[in-house]
Amino acid sequence: MVGCMYKEYFGLKEPPFSIAPDPRYLYMSEGHCEALAHLRYGLRGDGGFVLLTGEVGTGKTTVCRSLLGEVPDDLNIAFILNPRVTVVELLAGICDELGIVYPEGNLSVKVFADRINEFLIESHSKRKRTVLIIEEAQNLSFDVLEQLRLLTNLETNEHKLMQIIMVGQPELREILGRTELRQLEQRITARYHLGPLSDDEVANYVSHRLSVGGRTAELFQTSALRKLFRLTGGIPRLINVVCDRALLGAYVQGKDRVDTETLTKAAREVFGKTKQTLPVTGREKLLAGVMFVLIGIVLPAVYYHLKTSYASAIAGAVGQAHVNAGSSEPPRLDTLWWFDRRSSLWHGAKWQDEGMRYEERWTAQGPLQKPNENEEDQGQYNDRSSRSSGKNAGGTGD
Repeated sequence: MVGCMYKEYFGLKEPPFSIAPDPRYLYMSEGHCEALAHLRYGLRGDGGFVLLTGEVGTGKTTVCRSLLGEVPDDLNIAFILNPRVTVVELLAGICDELGIVYPEGNLSVKVFADRINEFLIESHSKRKRTVLIIEEAQNLSFDVLEQLRLLTNLETNEHKLMQIIMVGQPELREILGRTELRQLEQRITARYHLGPLSDDEVANYVSHRLSVGGRTAELFQTSALRKLFRLTGGIPRLINVVCDRALLGAYVQGKDRVDTETLTKAAREVFGKTKQTLPVTGREKLLAGVMFVLIGIVLPAVYYHLKTSYASAIAGAVGQAHVNAGSSEPPRLDTLWWFDRRSSLWHGAKWQDEGMRYEERWTAQGPLQKPNENEEDQGQYNDRSSRSSGKNAGGTGD
């Protein structure tokens, strides 16, 4: 194992960053405390469903393993690890976990359900409760989910005889939100979503695991821990993998601590040279949300400003065209045309149609062309030259 290579070098009793769900290494962050509290409620609840969701690698399984260490003697626990099963396989698995005897080779759902019902009633008479925990519950089929709901129908006048805790990835919430599963969804008495660790929690998480592994002194520089948070997004499983490889790198290089350079190289080895898609942190989600809000405010404001500015200018040009309609000189359609070519980006063909009507009207009186600035300047120059020549001629006569 990789950890064995650096264990003695750093004075560790055991590799501290194994990805196995060992409850001893469970770091009780704020989120993990909440998750465990919800599971404890599930152990003592009055029946129904408790839902725990979280991204891959956030520590859901480790929390469940920690819960199993707290099971009292008056509680029966059935643990289903592989939910990709049929209804018959599910019921058979529950019977096996609870020690319920059933006919060999039985494929009858009714036989399984009756045996489970008998067991629950007998356990209730002995003042014992029964809890079913299902991991990776997002893989449950609709038929299996419906059968689980039917199991919670077994009840006394005071409470239901079976409590079901479902643990799964975020898509489990979407599955249970479907219309056809609304009866089950309404029976969920508690739910919690376990998120990634924060920046400060990542540092405490690493320190906690090193302490459990037998090392009290810090092995990671502060800058390396900040880098670790950015690289892993606060996902405990990714933290474990990167830290394990970083300690190996520090051992090979003869360093007494993991610095930013060593950590970055370790992450590159873990994630590969290609760009690694990491979970989005809460800070990144907040920044993205702020950007979307700003875009949503700025773009409409710019649109409104341009719309009102062009509309006012064009309306003035059109109004002036109406005033000059009876004069011998046609209005300056070039001005109207100029505004319209730009305002059409915002107003469609409205002003274009207005300009075309005026253009057709005055075209009947003669060719209408857009003024040429060079020709106008040349004409003004000729007029000034003529006036100057006249003045000079008059002076000579005097």
